[in-house]
Amino acid sequence: MTSVGSTRTVFLDYDQQALDKQYDQRAWAPNAAEVIKGYAIDSDVVRSKLGEPQTFAYGNSPAEVLDVFKTVRANAPIQVFIHGGAWRLLSRRESAFPAETFVNAEAHFIALDFALLPHVTLTEMASQVRNAIAWIYRNADRFDGDNDRIYVSGHSSGGHLAAIALTTDWPNCFGLPKSVIKGGICASGIYDLEPVRLSSRNDYVRVDALIEDQLSPIRHIDLINCPIIVAYGEYETDEFKRQAREFSNAIGQAHRSVRLIDASGLNHYEVVKTLAESDGLLGRAALQQMQLAPKSREA
Repeated sequence: MTSVGSTRTVFLDYDQQALDKQYDQRAWAPNAAEVIKGYAIDSDVVRSKLGEPQTFAYGNSPAEVLDVFKTVRANAPIQVFIHGGAWRLLSRRESAFPAETFVNAEAHFIALDFALLPHVTLTEMASQVRNAIAWIYRNADRFDGDNDRIYVSGHSSGGHLAAIALTTDWPNCFGLPKSVIKGGICASGIYDLEPVRLSSRNDYVRVDALIEDQLSPIRHIDLINCPIIVAYGEYETDEFKRQAREFSNAIGQAHRSVRLIDASGLNHYEVVKTLAESDGLLGRAALQQMQLAPKSREA
């Protein structure tokens, strides 16, 4: 921690005010409320087309449930989506908007729910996400899914949680194969919690040094066992861009497969909408990762 003139820096070259702004995405995206509202609207449209999903409980609390949008293919691969919302907003109901792209390409799409801050700690939230993926692996036959082809995607705080899942010690923690997840997409996420701990966000995230280390995926790269796509938008903050680039670089330096996507012309909230388009940046990348061809529902 150093000082520049009379201004005290708290992380890299940021003083407290500048760091706080770097981790406040709404300050950089004037259309944030409109785009977030669109998640729910688009999810309603998808449900009107595909029908209501099957809902399963993967844990004991009311929040520990998941929605499965089934495809017609038997023993189909599975795409698990982890929503964002700064670890304290949104739910599986606003997370159905990408489902049609995957269902049409003959994959099941799962939207996760989990308890949010401040009702649980970040550690408990991460545990619920891990438990959900373990449940999917063990129960895929209940919805005709192939547990040998589970893929995970997440956006914003969900990008962080997806990275948590991708850096999980599945054999020691769950008695499962280390390659439970076959591929992942981390979009607009946070992969090192140190600047979060030092920013005003920590007023509600409440990360201490121990949790910071445990839940910073960039510090557990050795546990990655599948190809990963890391994405960010052109109009993200410099810090979110740095987080994505350094996470991607760390994965590559550890000789793991990684692809970095810079979404030109898009802000933090818009990036994930491309997951709902078979020819969109993330939709196309996800289907390629799953070795699936995009298909229209009418085809």
